[in-house]
Amino acid sequence: RPGMPSGARMPHQGAPMGPPGPPYVGSPSVRPGMPQAVMETTRKRTAPQQVQQQQVQQQVQQQQQATQNRARSAKRRKMADKILPQRIRELVPESQAYMDLLAFERKLDQTIMRKRVDIQEALKRPMKQKRKLRLYISNTFNPAKSDADDSDGSIASWELRVEGKLLDDLSKQKRKFSSFFKSLVIELDKDLYGPDNHLVEWHRTPTTQETDGFQVKRPGDVSVRCTLLLMLDYQPPQFKLDPRLARLLGIHTQTRSAIIQALWQYIKTNKLQDSHDKEYINCDKYFQQV
Repeated sequence: RPGMPSGARMPHQGAPMGPPGPPYVGSPSVRPGMPQAVMETTRKRTAPQQVQQQQVQQQVQQQQQATQNRARSAKRRKMADKILPQRIRELVPESQAYMDLLAFERKLDQTIMRKRVDIQEALKRPMKQKRKLRLYISNTFNPAKSDADDSDGSIASWELRVEGKLLDDLSKQKRKFSSFFKSLVIELDKDLYGPDNHLVEWHRTPTTQETDGFQVKRPGDVSVRCTLLLMLDYQPPQFKLDPRLARLLGIHTQTRSAIIQALWQYIKTNKLQDSHDKEYINCDKYFQQV
C-alpha cells in the first residue's frame, strides 16, 4: 500500500491485537468532569407531569361546565313542570288563578334581579352623601366711555359669570365648581352674535384644570337671552332612556349595566329570544313601538 514500508505486513485475521477492553454492558456514557448521579438526574423529564396537570384542569373545567348545564336544565324543567296543560286548564276552573300566580312570580323574579344588580353596583361605588349645590349667576354691564385721547372711545360690553359651591361642606379640601360637571354650554342669541360665535363650550379633558367658575365677555349694549346647559359628571355614567322604553322597563335614568340587565330580564320574562337563532330577538308589540 502507498505510504507503508515494503517489509510491513498486515496481521492475519483473528490474530490478537492487544489486551481486551472492558465488556460492554449498556452503561450510559458520562461526560468528563461530570458525576454520573448528576447526569442521571438531569435526564429526568417532567413532560408527563405537565400533561397530567393539563388533563386534570380540563376535567375540572368539564365538570364545572356540566354542573352549570345541569342547573340550567333543571331550572327550565322546573318552570316547564309548573305550567299546566291546556286540558287541565279546561277541566279545572281555578287553573287560571294558578297561571296568574306564575306570571306574578316571573315579574317578582325580574324585580329581585334588578334590585340585586342595584345593590352590587352600590357596593362598588363609594358611599353617597346628599348635598346642595348652589349656583350663582351674575352679569355686569360696562358702558361705553369717551376718551379725550381716543376719538372712538371704549366699546360697551357685558360679562356673565357662573359660579357655585356646596352648602354645608365641612371637608377641609373644598371641591372646585367645575369638578361637578362633565361639560358646560352657554348659548347666546344667534341673531346678534352669528352662527359661529353664539356658543361658549367647556368640556372636561384628562388635563383639565379645575376652576371655581366660568365667565363670558361679549361686546354689546342690549339685553341678550342666554341659555345655560350643565351636564353633571356621574360616576359611573348614567343614561336617560326614551320615554317609551322607560315605561317598558320601569326605569328613567340609570347606568349602562343596569339598563342592559333590565332589558335582558324583560326579554327572558316575555320569551322574546328566537328559538332557532339565539342572537335574534322577536319584538313584541311594545318593542316595535320603541
